[in-house]
Amino acid sequence: MSITRYTLRRALTAVPVLVGATAITFSLVHLAPGDPIDFLVGFDHVDPETRAALRAEYNLDRPLWQQYLLWLGDVLTLELGESPITGRDVSETVAARLPYTVALGVASWTVSLAIGVPLGIVAAIKQGEPADEASRIAALVGIATPNFWLGLVLLSIFAVHLGWVRVTPPDAPLASLEMVWFMVLPTITLATALAAIITRLMRSSMRRELDREYVRAARAKGLRERTVILKHVLRNSSTAVVTVAGLQIAFLVDGAVVVEYVFSWPGMGQLLVEAIGRRDVPVLQASVLLIAVATIVANLFVDVAYAIIDPRIRHDR
Repeated sequence: MSITRYTLRRALTAVPVLVGATAITFSLVHLAPGDPIDFLVGFDHVDPETRAALRAEYNLDRPLWQQYLLWLGDVLTLELGESPITGRDVSETVAARLPYTVALGVASWTVSLAIGVPLGIVAAIKQGEPADEASRIAALVGIATPNFWLGLVLLSIFAVHLGWVRVTPPDAPLASLEMVWFMVLPTITLATALAAIITRLMRSSMRRELDREYVRAARAKGLRERTVILKHVLRNSSTAVVTVAGLQIAFLVDGAVVVEYVFSWPGMGQLLVEAIGRRDVPVLQASVLLIAVATIVANLFVDVAYAIIDPRIRHDR
């Protein structure tokens, strides 16, 4: 089976999952305690006629299944309506915040791979040596350190005491030098735990592969150690890393909530917190749905990456 057919096949199987995710997202938001109308009117006392008119305007007087179908139709056309709290178009609100989260996520993901993969390779090759012990300690510290605590510590050191960066983001475009410089600390905060996980996975996977028969056979043929490691061992031991790195794409969308809040980063995480606090149902639904889509796409990415690394998977599924 070609990689194109395999990708299309996996994409089609993701469609029912995506539909289920939309149903769960819609249901959970509407089953949460509290009345959106109360948040809309600021908990002021309004007459029943006004409340009824507001419910009819936002289709809250319809049965839940009808509300879901209307919302699903809007999602398919990317018409997510207006926020009843701010009056802004939901699609425009999400589009304005999403680039900040994507930029932070891509930067963190890249840094974590650039650090974790080489450290894992060195630790596997130098098993039992000081380099291995140092990487093990660093990985354990990285995994055990909470993101919010690390972010606060970095802000305290580099923003408050040293004054190298601002405490809050500058009023500048995302691609500006000021914003890129400010993004260094949140990138480090997000990348630390992921780099530590990748380091440990890379080390354990490579140690298993280094004990295999084909490695001993390659060395017996006189192949250089660098060729054995990079051409054979690294590829066969990368499946576990691909799994974690792929799924972390979704985590960097929803898991950046705390980091964005600590650094006041104007991304999707902060938007989600604001929507929860204000009971802004349309924005909350759009944010949660985006996280669900990111998770499904990440799983599809992992499946396709598996098929590229090991072509036998295309015929086994």
